[in-house]
Amino acid sequence: MATYTHGHHESVLRSHTWRTAANSAGYLLGHLSPDMELLDVGCGPGTITADLTRLVKHVTAMDTGPEIIATARKAAPRATFQTGDVHALGFPDDSFDVVHAHQVLQHVADPVQALREMRRVCRPGGIVAVRDSDYLAFAWYPQLPRLDDWLALYLDVARRNGGSPDAGRKLLSWARQAGFADVTATSSTWCFATEQDRAWWGGMWADRIRGSAIAAQAVEHGLATQATLNDLATAWREWAQSPDGWLSILHGELICRA
Repeated sequence: MATYTHGHHESVLRSHTWRTAANSAGYLLGHLSPDMELLDVGCGPGTITADLTRLVKHVTAMDTGPEIIATARKAAPRATFQTGDVHALGFPDDSFDVVHAHQVLQHVADPVQALREMRRVCRPGGIVAVRDSDYLAFAWYPQLPRLDDWLALYLDVARRNGGSPDAGRKLLSWARQAGFADVTATSSTWCFATEQDRAWWGGMWADRIRGSAIAAQAVEHGLATQATLNDLATAWREWAQSPDGWLSILHGELICRA
């Protein structure tokens, strides 16, 4: 298995709990109906899961460890939770009408196998829905050189951990390799440009690059010192304070018919 680059530091959860079905699964919502049973793979702290429980008959949610499951259970008490591995899902064939994964495939060791498993547990005619960001397509202004350094460091750490930080552009290829023939591929963005949004995003990454799992991994791999990480944090705060600051994050999205 790949190592999860982000971990579950407070700064990471600050980002992940911002996510909702509206801002992170809009491409899927029009396909849902109240009679459906849905599997939410890699549910994280459960904020998207909670929204999904209000749209379908039942949600089963899973992640890799009990600590994050405990957090998710508080956010989405109507869901059923269990730990598991997307490479070998612990469910029988044809168990769900919808299998959903948000920001998961970029972190797994074998995304094609993960998609095969998601397809296996999805009922014939059902939906496998995946959405992943593409770090190589991040765009921001002002063009601060130290943010280029931040991105290069993130890409290096994620790849050393066995992940695919450019997953967004690869989703369609992976789905075809997994055997899907009926696939609708789209994209959407998050954009942070208001003073409030910049303060939130910049402050979150300033804390994240200094104190989360990625910081420890960067130092452990010999890719950065704590002084380097502090400098990158300062760059994020500088970006956040600029009235011209703008950031766009591209995501690839797929609706795959099983």
